[in-house]
Amino acid sequence: MTTHNHHHSQQTVNWQYFQQSLTRILPNQQAITLILLLSIGFTLIYYLSDLLMPVFASIVLAYLLEGVVSKAETMKIPRLLAVYLVFSVFLASLSFLLFFLIPIISEQTIELVQHIPYIITSAQHEIAKLPKIYPKLISESKINQMMYAVQNELLSYSQQIISLSAASVIGLVSALIYLFLVPMMVFFFLKDKQLLLSWFLQFMPKGQHLAVRVWQEVDTQIANYIRGKFTEVIILWLVSYATYSALSLNYSLLLSVLMGLSVIIPYVGATLVTFPVVIVAYLQWGLTADEFMYVIIAYSVIQALDAIFLIPILFSEAVNLHAVAIIIAILFFGGLWGFWGVFFAIPLATLVKAVITAWLELAMR
Repeated sequence: MTTHNHHHSQQTVNWQYFQQSLTRILPNQQAITLILLLSIGFTLIYYLSDLLMPVFASIVLAYLLEGVVSKAETMKIPRLLAVYLVFSVFLASLSFLLFFLIPIISEQTIELVQHIPYIITSAQHEIAKLPKIYPKLISESKINQMMYAVQNELLSYSQQIISLSAASVIGLVSALIYLFLVPMMVFFFLKDKQLLLSWFLQFMPKGQHLAVRVWQEVDTQIANYIRGKFTEVIILWLVSYATYSALSLNYSLLLSVLMGLSVIIPYVGATLVTFPVVIVAYLQWGLTADEFMYVIIAYSVIQALDAIFLIPILFSEAVNLHAVAIIIAILFFGGLWGFWGVFFAIPLATLVKAVITAWLELAMR
């Protein structure tokens, strides 16, 4: 009898400990609802990301343009008129991108790709000199092995490019669908913002202060991040293009666009874009020329100004995330959703941080 009572009391203690642990993890109904909403959202995005990509792209663009519409509203311009004005500028920019910028970039890219055999030959010529300069460090057989491996890699890449070009018809059809659907959805997201939000909120449980608070913080952070990142891309592209054109660097438009896009991937992008800039400058002038050094100095100055001045000004309102947290977020979300995962790595990391902060505050009450 005593043993039975002892066993029963031990079960009661264990159950109470489990309840206390559960209360700490899920402090109340609001926390449970929040975790359910996040789980459903994550699952939908993960499994339907390919299908709903035009919708996600439209939401990103609407976020970007909403800031301009809001500023126009503060200047006493009616919202509908502000939406029409901003959308017209957006369409004009899209037309400039499609009919002017992309054809030039494509032309320069094809030119650079056709130049690759010359780049390989030059590299082989330079690498072949290494055994004579450093006979103790590297042998001729090692060099041959390396060059054979590189050639095999390039062959596999060229085969991939051919297979991609074979699928270009499907890609073209998809692009045409995007060009019609995305601007149309952007317009309606801007025009009927309140209507769409009200429709969505009617499915949410009432009194969800925790979810609302987390959403408000994340909403502000994501909006600031997207607008800031877009502005950074444009500024870096224009400054790089003006600099490279002034220095008469080949493929200046293509390289400046790469410079602008490189900021989408923090830390990694700046490292990757260094190689094409250095290679093009080296092939054009050689290592000893003054022009080569001018390009390298200009590139370094642009990157430094971006890090020291531009980023702090544009992202002053952003949540301060540690560099390690940013890199982990890029690897994790990039692995899940590719380009868009990388683009939204910092806002998603901000979401995780906001949820954890709200959770801990609620648990400590």
